[in-house]
Amino acid sequence: MNSNEIKKFLESIRDTDIEEMEFETDDTSVYLKKSEVTVKQPVIEEKVAVKKSPIVPIKSNMVGTFYSSPSNDRPPFVVEGTRVEVGQKIGTIEAMRVNKDVIATTSGKVVKVCIQNGQTVEYGQELFLVDTSDVK
Repeated sequence: MNSNEIKKFLESIRDTDIEEMEFETDDTSVYLKKSEVTVKQPVIEEKVAVKKSPIVPIKSNMVGTFYSSPSNDRPPFVVEGTRVEVGQKIGTIEAMRVNKDVIATTSGKVVKVCIQNGQTVEYGQELFLVDTSDVK
């Protein structure tokens, strides 16, 4: 038995449940033992199209009191329907007499204001919902 014949033989028994065997001819002796028997399952890749929602939340980055305008006698920074750009100031959060600007993290149109002026907010709380579908 030459090496090509041995390779063909090994190929023929590879996917069987044979774990151990011995084969002899006049001039050749072969002993085989599988160290591990595995069942091969065909790998099926499913490509699932993950469609991102065009509505993106802008969340609070701290705990404090939210203010929608610079002062009580001034209009709010943004209202529903306002178009915002990344980096635009859209509110203020005050904590321990320190004011921190709320900055838009995405561009689009504000479709919902989730909090009211003077309301206490938590870290990670949604403040605004922005529709990014018309952003290019």
